[in-house]
Amino acid sequence: MTTTRTRFAAALLIASVGLTACGGKKDKDQAKTAPAAQTRTVSIGAIESRPLGGGIEASGLLVSREEAQVGSELSGYRVARLYADEGDWVRAGQPLVQLDDTLLRAQVDQQAAVTAQAQAEAKRVAGLDGQGVLSQEQIETRRFQAKAQEAALKELRTRAARMTITAPVSGLVLQRGVAPGQIAGGGTTPWFSIARDGLVELDAEVNEADLAGVRVGQPAQVTLPSGQSIAGVVRLVSPRVDSNSRLGKVRVRLPVRPDLRPGGFGRASFGASGAAVTAVPESAIRYEADGLSVMTVDAQNRAHQVPIKVGQKGGGWAQLVQGPAAGTRVVLGGASFVADGDVVRPASDQKAPR
Repeated sequence: MTTTRTRFAAALLIASVGLTACGGKKDKDQAKTAPAAQTRTVSIGAIESRPLGGGIEASGLLVSREEAQVGSELSGYRVARLYADEGDWVRAGQPLVQLDDTLLRAQVDQQAAVTAQAQAEAKRVAGLDGQGVLSQEQIETRRFQAKAQEAALKELRTRAARMTITAPVSGLVLQRGVAPGQIAGGGTTPWFSIARDGLVELDAEVNEADLAGVRVGQPAQVTLPSGQSIAGVVRLVSPRVDSNSRLGKVRVRLPVRPDLRPGGFGRASFGASGAAVTAVPESAIRYEADGLSVMTVDAQNRAHQVPIKVGQKGGGWAQLVQGPAAGTRVVLGGASFVADGDVVRPASDQKAPR
């Protein structure tokens, strides 16, 4: 009986040890597989040296770079002759309008005579101060009258000089708003609008998000409604963005051409050159409060967050102005779910399902 009990206890002990051993092995296997279960599978791309196709596109109006407004400061004089019309090229100082100065010339002659008489009266009292021949008041009055008449003559001669309206700049006459026989009113309506040196630019409106990809001196291709394509250069990038439209102004300098007319429409393409640049896939860029960054992946498949600065964009790629070198692997798409230092599994490394 005792022997039977002893054998039964031994069997229970052996079974218990076996279960414990099996359980320990299972726990160890789970512990080994736990890190693998936590590794995130991600899509991997690479930074490349490549041309950016497409570029940024924006539309706008053709405008004069500088537009001079010409008019008359005088009132009451009739337009006698016109020397220029819309579409004419004029040079600085060239006469544009001649006002009828017949009456004014007569006034100048009359005032010149009055002034000469007043000057003569003033000369007669020269040296008579304090001698009692004339009162000091009479002497000062004659001198004052001479100066007043001289000033009146100077004012009339200034008017006479402005009876001929001249061009303040050289350029193309865009608009004429005066006709022969018209009476000058001294108003604010310009008689002529002149595009200085005939310079016409494209005033393009660029989305706020794309402004970072446009810089002064950057080449641009401007397409007209006729289909004609013209090479231009970015002259100005506006320092402000319209709070309503979220658009910023970009001025593109264009060559002087007769088919460029202010008020016309144009469409510009920026950064569409074939020059190779270091570029990163746009889907790899992380947009955060402290700036832009990408998650690079090293040889051990560990992720590292690296800050970057980008330039022009096109075709799903962004130029790297500052950042990792070409050939560096980066996390695509799900980069926002990967933390610095995480070990990742590239999608191409996944084992095929059995």
